[in-house]
Amino acid sequence: MPGYVIHLAIAEEYLRKHSDKKENYEEFINGVIEPDGVKDKSLTHYGPKSSKSNIAEYLKVNNIDNSFNRGYFLHLLTDYLFYNRYIEKTAKEIMHNDFDLTNRHLMNKYKVTLPEKIRGKVYFKEGEPQLISFELVEKLIDDVSDLNIDKVAEEVRKSPEKWTRMRKLKHV
Repeated sequence: MPGYVIHLAIAEEYLRKHSDKKENYEEFINGVIEPDGVKDKSLTHYGPKSSKSNIAEYLKVNNIDNSFNRGYFLHLLTDYLFYNRYIEKTAKEIMHNDFDLTNRHLMNKYKVTLPEKIRGKVYFKEGEPQLISFELVEKLIDDVSDLNIDKVAEEVRKSPEKWTRMRKLKHV
């Protein structure tokens, strides 16, 4: 799963690009960070683990009719796309270290403010990431924040099987 800062950067960009949606900022951000706030992420990602988020399953039991649920959906969609379209391989320890290496840059670039309840869960390191690059993460942030989540949700509801199988596609 992408780290908190990546999710928050996507949320900030999404809100900036889709200001017509009139989201409740605090509820939206709380929805974005909620899925990663537990130890057993299979419970909050509707799949066996966070790297196998099942957005079709989420939509079976939730509507995206409020800011919290829309932020939550954006989080799951980000995880799904990250693992299915942006990266080829994963190594959990290296990936988490890479997130720590990109956090400061992303917070500055996307003007991310950490919510109080996750401040002690975000770390900052210096150096070059090994599995992900700054360019890849910025592309993910730009691409996902461009999406109209209402249209994506509609597409997922129409063709859930398309969104439940894992597929490796090079950068969208």
